[in-house]
Amino acid sequence: MPMPSLEVRTHTALHVVKGAVVKVLGENAKWTASVYVSVNHGRLTVKFDRKPTPEEVREIERLANEKVKENVPVRVYELPRDEAEKRFGKDMYDLFPIPQEVRTLKVVVIEGWNVNACNKEHTSTTGEIGEIKIRKVRFRRSKELLEISFDVL
Repeated sequence: MPMPSLEVRTHTALHVVKGAVVKVLGENAKWTASVYVSVNHGRLTVKFDRKPTPEEVREIERLANEKVKENVPVRVYELPRDEAEKRFGKDMYDLFPIPQEVRTLKVVVIEGWNVNACNKEHTSTTGEIGEIKIRKVRFRRSKELLEISFDVL
């Protein structure tokens, strides 16, 4: 099977980084709809109330790379919306819900790590992502938004 494209690997890395952010900063760190992927560069925007410490940032990167090394499956379920909500709960939406007229959802599940409704393409395992390097963390106090920029190496 050919290696997934760098964009697909980088997009999947968003889910892995998000899982690490929640583990380090807590459940109240909610992913916004603002995610950006350009080839090997990704940026995750999270609703949060402060800038994380350098130690927290290092821990997010360490946990994300540990999850990549574990090479766990990235499962994508395509389900009717009501079934998806029953099975995964409303947390799969983070801050911005999907429009009501969308009746079928794709839900990405990295078991015990991240669950998100997402219609993008993903790697089949975390091991296909490659190393994740956090490049920059920017906290926008006025909007309580934390931007975590990273590269997939």
